[in-house]
Order: sequence, then C-alpha cells, then structure tokens
Amino acid sequence: MLPTDIDLLPTLGRPTLSADGRFAVVAVTRSSVEADDYSSELWLAETDGSTPARPLTSGPHDGAPAFSPDGRHLAFLRPGPDGRAQIHLLPMDGGEARRVTSHPLGAGQPVWSADSRRLAYTARVAEAGRYQGPAGHEAPRRVTTLRYLADGFGYTLDRPRHVFVTDPFATGPDAAPTQVTSGNHDHADVSWSPDGQLLAFAAARHTTAGDDLRNDIWLCAPDGSGLRPVTDGGLIVGCPRFSPDGSRLVFAAEPLDQNNNAYATCSYGLWSAPVDGSAAPVRLTGTDLHLSFASQMILPGRDGVYFAPDHRGEVHLVLVPYDGGTPRPVVTGPRQVNGYAAVDTPWGAVVVAVVSSATSAGDLLAVRGGTEHVLTGFGEEVVKRGNPLPMEEFTATAPDGYRLQGWVVRPPGEGPHPVVFQIKGGPYTQWGHTLTGPAAFDEAQVYASAGYAVVLGNPRGCSGYGQEHGMYVADDLPRKSAPDLLALLDEALKDPDLDADRVGVMGGSFGGYMSAWMAAHHGERFKAAIGERGLYSVDSYAASSDDGVNVAIALYGADSERWAEKSPLTYADRMKIPMMLIQSEEDRHCPMEQAQRMFVALKTRGVPVELLLFPGEGHDLSRSGLPSHRVARFEAVLDWWQRHL
Repeated sequence: MLPTDIDLLPTLGRPTLSADGRFAVVAVTRSSVEADDYSSELWLAETDGSTPARPLTSGPHDGAPAFSPDGRHLAFLRPGPDGRAQIHLLPMDGGEARRVTSHPLGAGQPVWSADSRRLAYTARVAEAGRYQGPAGHEAPRRVTTLRYLADGFGYTLDRPRHVFVTDPFATGPDAAPTQVTSGNHDHADVSWSPDGQLLAFAAARHTTAGDDLRNDIWLCAPDGSGLRPVTDGGLIVGCPRFSPDGSRLVFAAEPLDQNNNAYATCSYGLWSAPVDGSAAPVRLTGTDLHLSFASQMILPGRDGVYFAPDHRGEVHLVLVPYDGGTPRPVVTGPRQVNGYAAVDTPWGAVVVAVVSSATSAGDLLAVRGGTEHVLTGFGEEVVKRGNPLPMEEFTATAPDGYRLQGWVVRPPGEGPHPVVFQIKGGPYTQWGHTLTGPAAFDEAQVYASAGYAVVLGNPRGCSGYGQEHGMYVADDLPRKSAPDLLALLDEALKDPDLDADRVGVMGGSFGGYMSAWMAAHHGERFKAAIGERGLYSVDSYAASSDDGVNVAIALYGADSERWAEKSPLTYADRMKIPMMLIQSEEDRHCPMEQAQRMFVALKTRGVPVELLLFPGEGHDLSRSGLPSHRVARFEAVLDWWQRHL
C-alpha cells in the first residue's frame, strides 16, 4: 500500500435497519487525494444479500441515516445552504429529500419516536452575538470551569448542546422545533421511550459540572417537563436506551473515583436502572468487558442488549441478558465491529454490523438466522488494489512472566529489514484487526510496503484483556509500560529477518509520549524517534488540553508534585537520538505547546530535531485530516526513516 492508497479505505458509519429487517442503509465516506476532500453518500442493501448494495443518495456529504419505524421515510444529515448539517427526510417510495431543520450551528443524529411522527435530536445553541461574524469581533469569553474546549470543535462553554423535538411532516408555524432542555449544559445521546412519553439523555447538570468527569442519565417529557435524574453521580455515562417494555434504562458507564476526576475501573460496561427510580443502577457486565472505542454504542433488543467489547485485538458483538447473565456471541473472530443495528422480527432477530479486519477498512455484514451475509464489497477492493501484507501474531513475555500479544507486518523480500516499532495511542485502546480506526494497521501496511518491518503490540494498560491488565499501569504509567513494550520488541527481534541494529520508534498521542520516553531512557536501542501529537510535559498539558486536568489525574496521579518525574520533557538532557515531532496546530487534546517545548529543549541542546506542523488540523489528523495532509504526513515519516534507518 502507498500513502495515496488512503482512497481505498472507505469509512462506514453506523447503519440503520428497516423495522421488517429487509433493508439496511449505511453512510459510506471516501477520501479523494486528487480533490483533497471527502465525500459521503448513503448506500442501501437488502439484508438477505440477494442483490448488490447500491448508492441511495449521491451526497456529497450525507450521513447519520435513521429509518422511521414504519419504514416509509429515512431521516439523515446533509449540509444546508450554509454548509451546516441539517436533518433531511427522504421518502422511501420515491421522491427527493427535503430539509427539516435549519439550526444556525447545525443539527445532530435524528432519532424517531415509535409512532414515526416525531424526531428528537440535539443541536448547539450559541450565546447571543456568538458565531455570527468574524471571531475577532466577538466579546471576550469568561471561563469559570476547567473544561471549556473540545478537540476538533473549539469552545463549548458558549454553545451548549440541547435536546430538540420536531414534527418532520408539519408545515407553517407548527414546523418549528421545540427546545426541550435549557441552561448552560451539554446534552447528548437522546432516545425515546417505547410509548413516546419520555426522552432520556446524558448530561452534566450538577453544581460542579465542567470541573469533573461526572455526568448523569436524565429523563423528561418531550415538552421538557418533569426533568429528573436517573443516576446520581459517581459515574461517567452514555448511550441511554429504554428496554422494549419501557420499564428500565440500559446505558454504558464507568465508575469514577471519589472526586469524580478519574476513571476507577478501566471498564466502560453495561448498566441498568429502573425508569421509576425505585432502585439504584446495577452493572450487567463483568469488569473484564469494556465497551470498545470502535463502536461506542449499545442497543436493546427483545432478548437482551447488544454490546461490543474489545477482546485481544478484536471487537466482538454480544447480546447481554437483561438479568446480567452470560453474554451470547453474535459476531466474533479476528475482526472488529465498528457499528451495528438490530431489529426483532417474527422470524427472529436481524443484525447488520460494520465489520473491519486486517484486510478490510469495513464492510456491511448481515446476520440472519445465524447465517452471515457480506452486503458490500469494499474489502475486496482493498485486497485487489492495495494488496495488504499479512499480520503475523506472536507472544512475548514481560520480565515478570506476563504474556503479551504482538504482531509483525514485514515487507516482501529477504531481510534483514530495518524495523519500525509503532506504539499505539490511548493508553486504554488496543491494536487490532482493522485497517482503519484509532488503532489500525493501515499505517503498518504503508511502512511495510516501503521496506520496513513494523512491530506492534498491546502492553498492559490497554483494553481488551480484562480489568487487571488495564489497571496494571495506574500507579506509574511510563515505568510500567516501558518493560512490556521492550519485551514485545525484543521478542520480534529474535527473528533474524528483522535488523536489530536498525530500529526506530514512533507513536501518536500516548504513543508519542512513550516514544519520547523511550528516546530518553532507552535511546541506545533506537536509531531515531518520531513523536506525534504527544504529551511531553504533564504540568502544562493539564492547563492547556481540552480535558487536561482530568487526564493528568487519571493517568499520572493526583499528586502534581510527581508529574515532572513522569514527563518526558524532564529528561530532555538524556535524549541524544534524532527526533521528529509531528503536530497539528489546532490540536486541543495534545496542544501545540507540548511539541514546541520539546522542540526547543532538544534544539538548544544540539539534538537533531525537526518539528512538522500541520495547519488547520486537530488530534485526528492521521485518520480524518485533509487527504493532502495525510499523504504529506506519510511522506515525511518515510523520508525520516529513509534518512535514519
């Protein structure tokens, strides 16, 4: 695969199913290196696989489809005249889509009521005088909370996200949406009760909101009356959904520490609570099941709740009984489930899932009566044109005897090959069987195709291996991660096909942090390093990042006096090997000041260092940045390794 082969890797969004289970619709997003842009359109597939999937809309920027329960309409997002995403309605028996909303800052994912008459969604509402003209002419912002920014977005404190309800078939004055929530609070993940009498959503409405990680599940009527919480602190929550009989809410959640500042379990699990508030929430999944970052959704069904946990580089889809019993597998194997939909029909459940693998960026898969049907052929295109190299799995042993999972992607031809040791981000994510996503193998394919053997692995501290594995690094993240990482590298280097004298280390986010740590503490092992969108100094990160204080406490401890000893910048005087720092100028999660501080520290000490800055990009440059920037990044990385390996 070449850097320009990003055009072969479409991204499939969360699918939707018709109520009878016959049809599925999914948004397909493609990059175009030539146009330096992305386009997305909606595709329609018959779930029995009887006819090939086909485009339903022509885009160029359509997404977030939602079938009405009666199957007559499809609601979806499409830019309005001002370029902001607005809800549109497409009649499924023919005709053109028409716009339903016109919010100044755009609208979010549409959610149908069970009677197919109303839509609920969220939309941001700006303070008076904000976001209407040149930014430099606005009044100053008064910040009073620790959390007021979001990467890829900007300021959040002056444009909170509220819940709205609209009748998409109304005309005239009746067509105006009803704003359900109010106040300076963000609301998300709205859902309807089966009888249409209640809305559920997640929001942080407590007195210290904005200063901690806590949020709660809330309920209210569609007109906003009767607002009340279902949870009462101690959790970070998301995806509230009603059980089919409407008596319970199921949701994803993770317990927080006593100050609501840090994750307490490394396990974002499935929970349940009665709608009437008669009992406290209970956990339905064990602490070793963690909702994957790849899916970030749950879905109630007749016999349980669909849940997609990480598992040893894979992401499975399982059905969890409402009583918390043993989950039943639905989609498993060496692949990752990235989104799904399910309906219960008289002849059984129908499930569609977006599934990626080591040779596929994602295809739509249907499961009917226990039989799988692949409904799209995007993976075949990758294999045919991109010719992905095989992933070779291996097992390494840490110094304390703990077993670790790793992979090598090696170039064609005889070795010994120079080696790129790629450290994943997170830390609580996983390398896995997918060509796209936060921890995917698409980069390994590009580097291996250029002649480098790429070594990857999941040290302790990542997801997919249980709570004990994830919590292992909690009290000393860098010093406990490094031995596991080096054990993975050492095991791979036992292969004489890999050249142990020509090894470089690289990574993004947490991977950038650990690459710098390796350069300072184990520099003799590497010829050069690349740190991308990294955290290098915990103290300034805590002040400048969009969620810096909470991440700093969660990963490096509440004792700020110890942050310096866990910061790679503290050890800049030990770094001798050449280092390239890749940074997005608009990154709000690992801000540019982190790379600037490291660059100055190394440059003034005479260390060969380069700083590559990407204008207009955020933390996810390598996954969703401008195609020209993604290609330029690949080219810069390959040029760096060509010079140093």
